[in-house]
Formats: sequence, structure tokens, C-alpha cells
Amino acid sequence: MAGSAAAHMTGTGWRCVPARAGWPGLVLGLMCLAAVIVPMIAGEHAREIGDVLGTRLTPPLARDGRGVWHLLGTDAFGRDMAVRIWTGARVSLFVGVAGSALSALLGVALGAVAGWRGGWVDRVIVALGDALLAIPRLVLLLVIAALWSPGLRVVVVVLGLTGWMAVMRLVRADVQGVRVLGYVEGATALGVPSWRVLRRHVLPNALGSALVATTLGVGNAIVLESGLSFLGLGVQPPTASWGNMIAGGREWLLVAPWIALSPGLALIATVVCATMLGERLGGRGEDARPNATASPETSAPRAVLPRS
Repeated sequence: MAGSAAAHMTGTGWRCVPARAGWPGLVLGLMCLAAVIVPMIAGEHAREIGDVLGTRLTPPLARDGRGVWHLLGTDAFGRDMAVRIWTGARVSLFVGVAGSALSALLGVALGAVAGWRGGWVDRVIVALGDALLAIPRLVLLLVIAALWSPGLRVVVVVLGLTGWMAVMRLVRADVQGVRVLGYVEGATALGVPSWRVLRRHVLPNALGSALVATTLGVGNAIVLESGLSFLGLGVQPPTASWGNMIAGGREWLLVAPWIALSPGLALIATVVCATMLGERLGGRGEDARPNATASPETSAPRAVLPRS
């Protein structure tokens, strides 16, 4: 019964995730929707280089030499900045989500194995995580990106391989706390295989902190990808990403600052919303987390005595 109750509480918590997301989740959802819809509506002609002399460096909320109105202006090649920002959002958001998801998969797998098995397996995995944490992540990213040809696939793999340590530590601690509970010991005593106990009874109660860490890691991954692209070691032109768009606008900061400011503001807004979403999920998760070690006597409501 305790196992079913824990599973019911865990399922309820997962169903409440959309409600906990609040306005940061709504903003991120709208940004993802715009990244899909805007480039489709604009078409390929909005991203092609046409009459450069008649359309280049058009200010925001102005019309170019052909009479076409641009919300965020145009860049040095006459391309619409609004369309390019949402086209670059596809790449930046994909890198952030995919890199964080890969880190989460590695962290959950290694943390579950370390927390469940213990012993030398635990020590080896923790030592590997500590060794990678001792090396600055940006240095690892620069070295790995410099060794292989820069590109979208390399950036996602590098972000995933260098960001699993925090998730591993959280999942390991949660698994170590859940595996000593009564319903887990009862399932083990009934002869249920260890892998099934871990999958059905332990991991569902240890994934809340991993979800929060993954959400917080999305913003960090987007910033790192933008930094690599800014340095020329990430996504390469002509593929648009916020990092190489900011890099392309450096030389026009005094003449046309909107070329660098527009993707920069989009990057800041996305990272802030992702961070606030992770904090909201973490705060609500802590408030709603049941006290698994409490006894029935301590968890029962106490009677309030009248004052004398």
C-alpha cells in the first residue's frame, strides 16, 4: 500500500508540472511556438540576400528601399532581423533542450546506478564526476570543440557529456534516501528483481530534482552554445544562431546596434525564463514533497488545546 501511495503522489506531482510552470513556462512555450511558425510564414525569401544596397541596415519599425516594413530592422545583408532571430531560436533552443536532455539521461542513469549499487561502483562514478567538476566546463568545451569540426551535432554532444555531474549527484542522493524506505524493502523481500524495483519504485520518486536541474541547465546550455558560436567554435554560418548573430553584429554596434542587441535580448529573456521556471519547479517540489521518513504518530494532526 505504501508503494502505491508513493506512486500515486509521484504521478500527481508530474501531472501538476504544467500548473507549476506559471508565466515563465508560458513565455518559453510561446517562444518555441514562434520559432516554429514565424520562419514558416516568412518563407525562404525573407532569409535570402537580395537587394543589399536597398535593404541593408534598415532601422527597427522602418521601411527599406523597397517599401517593406521591418519590425526589428535588417542586418548588413538586408535580411529581416525578426525572421532571423526566430530562425536562430530554432537552433539555440534545440541545442539548449537537447544538450540538457542528454545530460539528464546520463546523470539519471549514472546517479541511479551509483545510489542503488553503492560500494566501488558508487565510488568510481562519484570520483569521475568530481574529476570532471574540477575542470572548468568552458575549458572542456573549447578544447573538445577545437579538436573536432564545429557544428550543431558536436555542440549538443559536448554539452551533454560535460553537464551530467550535477544531475548525477542529485539523483544519487534521492535514490539513497528512497531505497531504505519500507515499500522498497518489502518489494525486495518479495523477490522482485532489483532492476524492476529501481525502475518502478525508486526512480519515479527521484526524478523531481533531476527535472529541476535539467530545466535550470537549459539556460546554461543556451549561454554556452552562444559563447561557442560567438567564438566561431559552435554553429557555423549561414546557419543562424543567437551566438553567431551577436558575433556578426559586433562591427556594427555604433552604426546599427539592433543587429547585436536583438538576438542578445532574446537570449537574455530565454535564459531568465528558463532559470525562473527551474526555480518555480524546485520551490513547489520542495513544498509538495512528502516526508517519507515521518511516522504515523508524527504525521497525524495534533489537537489544539484551549488556552487557560
